[in-house]
This record gives sequence, structure tokens and C-alpha cells, in this order.
Amino acid sequence: MEIKDNEFSRQFETSIDGKLLSVEYSIQERKLFLTRINVPENTSEETVSEFLTRILDTAEQKKQKVVPTHPKVTAFFRKNPKYKELLPPGIRL
Repeated sequence: MEIKDNEFSRQFETSIDGKLLSVEYSIQERKLFLTRINVPENTSEETVSEFLTRILDTAEQKKQKVVPTHPKVTAFFRKNPKYKELLPPGIRL
């Protein structure tokens, strides 16, 4: 899965069967806010999980803190406690 950081649109993108899967974001005070996820119809949960995993792995490499503001992203953090270290101090899920 190839993920593109479309800085102009402020979203991470990948193509799944010709359809766009994306996560919109904003960056404030060196924190990555994941604000919305756009999932094409019939996209598997495994595909969405892989997409989010790759985004969070990249954030970890860049030493960014991540603030999940979309329910699907928040649910992913709850299911994958290894990423809780990416949350800024004071953010609990």
C-alpha cells in the first residue's frame, strides 16, 4: 500500500480499487490532528487498519504527537495500545 501525503489538501491518501481512502489532518504546535477519515464503500476494516498503521508509524518516525479527533481513529488507538505513546500528555482515550 502506497501512501501519499497530499500537503496541499492536508490529507494522507491511498487508492483502493481505484477509489480514494484518505485521512484529513492539520498540524498545530508540532502535533498531528487526524480530523476525518474518508472510507470508500466496501473497504475492509483490515485495509483501513493497515492505512492507519502506516500513517502512525510515519508519525512515530518523525517524532510527532498525534491527536485523534475522528471516532474511527480514536477506536483504532483503543484497539492498538502500542500507539498510545504517540498521544500528547493529557490526552486519554
